Amino acid sequence: MSLENATAKSISSGPDRRRLARRKRVDVLVARTGFVVTLTVLSVLLALIGQLAVEGVGRLSWQFLTSYPSRLAAQAGILSAWVGTILVMLLTALVAVPLGLGTAVYLEEYAPKNRLTTLIDINIANLAGVPSIVYGLTALALFVYEFRLGQSFLTAGLTLTLLVLPMIIIAAREALRAVPPQIREAASALGATKWQTVKHHVLPCSMGGIMTGLILALSRAVGETAPLMTVGALSFIAFLPQPPWLSDVPFISFQWMLDPFTVMPIQMFNWVSRPQEDFHVNAAAAGLILLLMTLAMNGLGIAVRARFRKRIRW
Repeated sequence: MSLENATAKSISSGPDRRRLARRKRVDVLVARTGFVVTLTVLSVLLALIGQLAVEGVGRLSWQFLTSYPSRLAAQAGILSAWVGTILVMLLTALVAVPLGLGTAVYLEEYAPKNRLTTLIDINIANLAGVPSIVYGLTALALFVYEFRLGQSFLTAGLTLTLLVLPMIIIAAREALRAVPPQIREAASALGATKWQTVKHHVLPCSMGGIMTGLILALSRAVGETAPLMTVGALSFIAFLPQPPWLSDVPFISFQWMLDPFTVMPIQMFNWVSRPQEDFHVNAAAAGLILLLMTLAMNGLGIAVRARFRKRIRW
């Protein structure tokens, strides 16, 4: 008797047929449950966004985007808040991305597998789950009091760097591990050094996963409020930081990094905490702008990730 006939005869027997039918019913039940849960989550999310849009879209205007906060709700705007958000995220990305990517490459490609690296792995995983307020308190003691950086853009960027660094390292390491070892072996067989293998083969092949981790980490950072309130973010700033350029030599100034700051979530929290209904409308409009900024960051990251993935042919 051939193998196919033996298998068909085994499945056609009563107990096996009932077992197969029961497994198919379980598959259908799991698929339908997942669909219902996904639909429920999307419905709640769309309802929240819809309510935010209904309340705040009427307040959106050029005057709202280009005005400073005010005690009068009709004249209040978010100019200092959205400029502060962009600058803080820029500093966070400039510090967190090189540090996170460099740490991931070292731990995954160069570091020996011993008890020390195992201890480092465990601590990085634990740091990813630490509440954000703990990072705020750490940054307050370290950057504000110890290094005397003050309640500035630089302090805010370094605080958010502490927050997102574990997530970037973990995501980058997972992306590096996903690269098939045959690529490293082939590069080594052709005489490439360790760094040449990482630079020309491993990093380009893993860039899609790395970009995904960066997007998720920075998207979380842009909405964080607790650590920035801890290090001294202000809710009422009627001026912009000093410009990064000068009319005289050296033409570039970093003084703006030490200026006081505010960000969109802090401005929204200030307006929501006020009893006047008009300020709540302002908070809804600011929420829409923050949502658009987050979507724009995600869209840019997805576009970059897709471009890198197109170059990969396994």
